[in-house]
Amino acid sequence: MRIRKSLTGVAVAALALTTLAACGSDDDGSSTDDDGGAESADIRVWLNGTDTPQEARDWLKKTFEEDNPGSTLTIEQQEWDGLVEKLTTALSSESETPDVVEIGNTQAPTFTAAGAFSPLTDQLDDLGGDDLLPGFVEGATVDGETYAVPYYAGSKYIFYRKDLFEKSGLEVPTTLDEFVQAATTLKKDNPKPGNFSGFWFPGQDWRNGATFVWSAGGDLAVEDGGEWTGSLSSPESVAGLEMAQQLFTEASGAPKDGNEADPWTPFCAGEVGMMSTPGWVKGLLDDPETGCPDGHAKQVGVFALPGPDGEPAPVLLGGSDIAIAAKSAHQDLAQEAVELMLSEEYQTLMADAGLTPALTSLAPLLGDDEYAEATVAAASNAKLTPAAPGWATVEGSRALEDLFSAIAQGGDVEELAAKADEQMDSQLNG
Repeated sequence: MRIRKSLTGVAVAALALTTLAACGSDDDGSSTDDDGGAESADIRVWLNGTDTPQEARDWLKKTFEEDNPGSTLTIEQQEWDGLVEKLTTALSSESETPDVVEIGNTQAPTFTAAGAFSPLTDQLDDLGGDDLLPGFVEGATVDGETYAVPYYAGSKYIFYRKDLFEKSGLEVPTTLDEFVQAATTLKKDNPKPGNFSGFWFPGQDWRNGATFVWSAGGDLAVEDGGEWTGSLSSPESVAGLEMAQQLFTEASGAPKDGNEADPWTPFCAGEVGMMSTPGWVKGLLDDPETGCPDGHAKQVGVFALPGPDGEPAPVLLGGSDIAIAAKSAHQDLAQEAVELMLSEEYQTLMADAGLTPALTSLAPLLGDDEYAEATVAAASNAKLTPAAPGWATVEGSRALEDLFSAIAQGGDVEELAAKADEQMDSQLNG
């Protein structure tokens, strides 16, 4: 049984008090040996999912251990699903806490507000300063203190089968309405396999679903006078959700209660005409072990999802932050690990894997091909999730997954949106 915990009440108070106590002492969190030098330690780094390429992981471990003789660095991979609850528990315990953690940029505000991370304000210049992705730094800053720094970004764009477009006589869509029509046409023109998707859109995929809400002029949540409330039941948001429902029912063969994990698998199985994914998926499609470089990957084309007016649609700007746990006993060594993760060498490896690097000066490393062009175009109108202090609690409760899955299964959009707003209203303000 999974017991969900929110960063409210006792948990928040405990984290905040611990941070204040640490800030008020002369102990920087790093232990020393009898000779006064820094004690060797095993630094635990939590990385989530498979986004970070193995080459970068190997470089980080090797370089850190060469720079800090006697110390080791251990990378522990976590899964995105259930991460908020797991972090809440781990970061509250001195014995269980990792030293450095990767966290979704949309989840960061909740943890920074709770005092779960050590402040990095004084180290920002050493970590990249003005070269760091500004929106990510802003999202992890509370009352003038920055508690997390960007790790990578990745706005989504459309991967499509050129051969299927040609077969159906389709051109790359230039408006959102044309996109919906193209997705519907692909589904109709490809009756086999039975689960074929003109647009691959599993039911829980609220991250792609948010695009339709924003494109219609709606929002997930809004702030008024310092108070956050859900906004999914506004007329504009409902119109966007109804467009999403049209895609669920007329264009997608993905499971109505499924999540968006591993989209390259159905794509390589010939079950997908279009899918909205981050650019790094290209590497997985081209990998003989995970993809189909000699199969459908040969037919891949890309474009930025168009909005209602023909400009790029407001897609979710995803990505991750990295932070140092406030309860880490090895603050100095943890900071050295973070510095390495934001070094040009490491961030170049991230860019080579198709991830938008944390250092804006390295963006040209993404190249100038159609993939790089789609990345730039998609990012030009990308949006972040609401900067509400309780947003990570919203994500952890899976309120949005439940909403979109119910919509995909044909539920009443207005009723479902109102119910989701009611649930979020109790979570958004921490």
